[in-house]
Order: sequence, then structure tokens, then C-alpha cells
Amino acid sequence: MNSKTVLITGASKGIGKAIALRFAREGFRIAITCKSSKSELLRTKAEIESMGSPCLAYVGDMGSYPAVAELFQLINKTLGQVHVLVNNAGISHIGLFTETDINTWNTIINSNLTSVYNCCSQAVPDMVRSKEGKIINISSVWGICGASCEVAYSASKGGMNAFTKALAKELAPSKIQVNAIACGAIDTSMNSFLSRADRESLTEEIPANRLGKTEEVAEFVWQLASGNDYLNGQVIPLDGAWV
Repeated sequence: MNSKTVLITGASKGIGKAIALRFAREGFRIAITCKSSKSELLRTKAEIESMGSPCLAYVGDMGSYPAVAELFQLINKTLGQVHVLVNNAGISHIGLFTETDINTWNTIINSNLTSVYNCCSQAVPDMVRSKEGKIINISSVWGICGASCEVAYSASKGGMNAFTKALAKELAPSKIQVNAIACGAIDTSMNSFLSRADRESLTEEIPANRLGKTEEVAEFVWQLASGNDYLNGQVIPLDGAWV
């Protein structure tokens, strides 16, 4: 059993779930969260525990500072210090900017960007004290180049990318690495709204001629969490040469 703890936000399904199961294979103590999909989160928890890893499942909004503070109190009490933080929680929104009201904007920014601040603010002090830690942010290629009809989402991921680079510079002297994975089109329920024709058209745009797999993102996260300590402050696309 690994003595280290990983926190993966937004882990009831999709990319987050795949990441959690990847760390379970390595025997990590695991904390997972979701905002509302409690039944799916508990199924993920059961899968993790069946692999022999202790798991804490927490239902709450990572965009809420009090909720994140409560989460970390529970983690510290049951699993110990968070050594690896994977900020995966987030939502997408497609629509014209002129039809994006302030409530939608705030919801997206809170879910995708403020959540990263909240979790890092809780995890970083212990990482600094122990002089070790990995923070991996799950971003998007739209945070690099922007997407029409996804202004709020693109802005939130662009903010995450800048946050990644800036925080890495602050924490590098404490032997903490902060990196981001800028995902392209990954085959998850987030893309389930696409019609068959739209999906085929999207696939044709991607030089790799397919959507990415959640397991591929999970493996990349594991490589960043367990690999080269000199790799720091990077936003790395994982998009099949799409963008």
C-alpha cells in the first residue's frame, strides 16, 4: 500500500474516474469528489476499494471555499496530507457570448477556475512544509487558442493555464511541480450531445482520426505525478495534433 494520498476532483465518471482508478492501481490513498452525481461517485469509490485502496468520497461544489475547506479537514483526518492534487472538476457551456448571462459566466468560472484556487489554497501549505507535491490541472486546448461559442469556457481554461505557470514559479523552490494537460476532444459524456454526423465531422478534423480516451489522459496524469521533477510550469496539449 502506497503511503501517499491523491485528491481528484470531478471523479464520478469520465476523465476523473479514469485517473482515480489509475492511482488505485498504484495503491494510493484516494479522495474523490463530485458536485451532484452521488450514486456514480459511490460506484467509483466501490471500484477503487475493490482494488485495495482506501477511498474518501465527497459530494460538494469545489467552487465553494467552505466546501473545499471541509473536504480537506476530512482528508487530513482520514487519509493524511494530500501529496498529489488533480484539479479535474469542471463544466462546459456552448452558446453565443451575447446569450451568456452573468449567472452562467459565474457558474463556469467558479466551477472551472475558482475551484482550482480553492483546492490549491488548502493543499499548498502542507506541500510547502513537506517540500514535496504534484499539482496537475486538467485544462483544454481551448484555453490556449479559444473556441467560438465557448468564450466563458475558454476564458476559464486560459485562466487555469496562466495559474499553472505562475504557481509553478512560486512553488518550484519548494520542490513542488505544477503542470496542466490541455485536452483535446476526449470521448466522455461531456461530448455526448454531439450527433453522429457532428462526431464524425469532428473526428475528421483530428489528424489522429479519433477522439482521445479517458485512459490516455489518466496515464499522462500518472506520468506527470510520478515522473520527471524538472518538468514544471508546463501546459501540455493532449489532442492528437488537432490544434
